[in-house]
Amino acid sequence: MNTDKLGFISLSLFTLGLPNLNSVSAEKNKQPNVILILADDQGYGDMACTGNPFLKTPNLDNLHDESIRFTDFHVAPMSSPTRGQLLTGVDCLRNGCMATCAGRSTVREEYPMAGEIFKEAGYQTGIFGKWHLGYNWPQRPMDRGFQEAIYFYGFGLTGMGHHWNSDYYDPFYYHNGELNQAKGYCNDFWFSEAKRWINECKDSGKPFFCYLPTNIAHFPEWIDSTYTAQYKLSGAAGFYGMISNLDENVGKLDRFLKDNGLQENTILIYLSDNGTVHPKVYNAGMTGGKCTRTEGGHRVPFFIRWPDGKFSLPGDINTPTQVQDLLPTLLDLCGVSKPANAKFDGVSLANLIRGNKLDDRMFVVQYYQNDLKKNDAAIIWNSWRLLPMFGDELYDITNDPAQKKNISLSHPDIVKKMKVFYEQWWSGVEPRLNDYVCNHIGSSHQAEVAICASDWQEVRADGNGSARQPKPIYSEGGIWNIMVDRPGNYSIEIRRWPREANAGITSGLPAFFPKFGKPEPEGVVLPIANVHLSINNIKRSSAIMPDDKSVTFKVTLSKGKTQLHSWFSDNNDKPVCGVFYAYIKKE
Repeated sequence: MNTDKLGFISLSLFTLGLPNLNSVSAEKNKQPNVILILADDQGYGDMACTGNPFLKTPNLDNLHDESIRFTDFHVAPMSSPTRGQLLTGVDCLRNGCMATCAGRSTVREEYPMAGEIFKEAGYQTGIFGKWHLGYNWPQRPMDRGFQEAIYFYGFGLTGMGHHWNSDYYDPFYYHNGELNQAKGYCNDFWFSEAKRWINECKDSGKPFFCYLPTNIAHFPEWIDSTYTAQYKLSGAAGFYGMISNLDENVGKLDRFLKDNGLQENTILIYLSDNGTVHPKVYNAGMTGGKCTRTEGGHRVPFFIRWPDGKFSLPGDINTPTQVQDLLPTLLDLCGVSKPANAKFDGVSLANLIRGNKLDDRMFVVQYYQNDLKKNDAAIIWNSWRLLPMFGDELYDITNDPAQKKNISLSHPDIVKKMKVFYEQWWSGVEPRLNDYVCNHIGSSHQAEVAICASDWQEVRADGNGSARQPKPIYSEGGIWNIMVDRPGNYSIEIRRWPREANAGITSGLPAFFPKFGKPEPEGVVLPIANVHLSINNIKRSSAIMPDDKSVTFKVTLSKGKTQLHSWFSDNNDKPVCGVFYAYIKKE
């Protein structure tokens, strides 16, 4: 492996000269299996094979060496938007899932997802790990085509919508909608369950699509010191320790595939959902990390290996590509037809993998962070990067990977062409930017719906720490967008804490101490005296008694879209905090 002084892998060009992959599958009379591993918060430079001076990742290094590597591969700079783009092939500002919370973390129902498409094509489909694309029907993984669903809600195991006080050790998780508790470390469990399921799939005669989106290495950095000890001096010991666990599990999975005769006809893909959270420790020469529009925020590792696909010798492809390309690529490689209702923003990379050139194109990296603004984006075209939010700064990544020298004045024609492209792209996504995906209530598919503050419109309340120690911005909470599927009488149970916390509305809660790592903070006592509810032109209020854990309102709702708003106030009726949890069912 050749690296320059900035730690970048040299982007060598090579010719693959591959045969038609569909004919390869036809000769074997069996479509390939797919395993898609999605790491969390692991940046391009967060492994040894991409130059990290601290990390030891022998199994990821081995996968790198056996794979085709896309060295200029881009995702969104944050979790849910990347996941929605990966599973739909559609830009996040178009598919609706453009944020991790704020009522914008769910894909519009009209866009088919990979689980649905592969299931319809006869594949067995499974997910093992982090979903982060919706909490209720029809947006749970089993509603979106995954026949075996081992998963958790929210950004992580300490996310607002997941089970309260879930450690990384013996974590709570859902199995096809039913709550369970695992034994052992979370990441070991996701991989173990994936292998169990793959083993069950092996003799069925059907190929499988295994989606393995781990929560590693997302904070909190809860990991046994046996993994972190070697990284004490790195400045990112917990983060790197979790990546070491991930590396270990990738090695075990690979040995499992070999031992069971599955490696040859399995497409194995490895990538991450956004840039690193420790860019100051090591970032492969790039600027920026998670949440940024500079290169370090959205360029991530991407490896693809398929021995039976007759790929040529492993090597690097330096053509700019994006996560929206992955689904159309997999459909091509697996011989699966594109659904009639699917419209991809990404393109298939199958021909590029076969040694042909990709048509010249531009694409946009943009998502929602704290608000939604035009030009809050990175536009990518070959080695050019245009950052319009900074006054149309232009960079040549080949010659300036750290994006230190703005060359827009030297290339006005390039700037103009990229701006014209962005204007056309923006005009295509803008009309529905504030068309929020709703939580359905009253459906025959789900008797009771639980909603949480992560779905408050335009308010960021992602982790359970938001309920433990509410910020001033939460004083009135936020609006929940609701779709009433059937008219009738409904009960709305209001809570500050989720049911499983079993705590009073005015009460505090003790800090949560995980097996390893820093604790979650205590839940503070609040001067709550009243609760207020507004829905469908109905307004209700109720006093809060000291021992109340919940308050239930009875309302009659008509069918269709509406909004729910509920908050707590003090004795002077001054807002204290929003209602963080509500449970709704049709009577």
